[in-house]
Amino acid sequence: MLLEDDMAVSDVAAPFDVSLAAVSKHLVVLASAGMIQQEKRGRITWCRLNPEGLRKASIWMQGFGQFDPVDLDDFEKYLAQMLDDDDASSRAL
Repeated sequence: MLLEDDMAVSDVAAPFDVSLAAVSKHLVVLASAGMIQQEKRGRITWCRLNPEGLRKASIWMQGFGQFDPVDLDDFEKYLAQMLDDDDASSRAL
């Protein structure tokens, strides 16, 4: 989604069936990893891709291709499961 333009955190979260807090938490992780950049404009936090960080992540992921092919569909399912687990943990508290 961020390939097209900068987006507010709430807009990034809108299409997903998880809480805004959960999406925000994951965006902070991506920002910490250098894959995106976040900027506070007034009361709204905006996100944009960091091409250099994505390039480094791509090179890192390609390293796994030397051993086993990376199945991005399986990876997406894994990430979805992790989001569900995080959301379930948050609700349990």
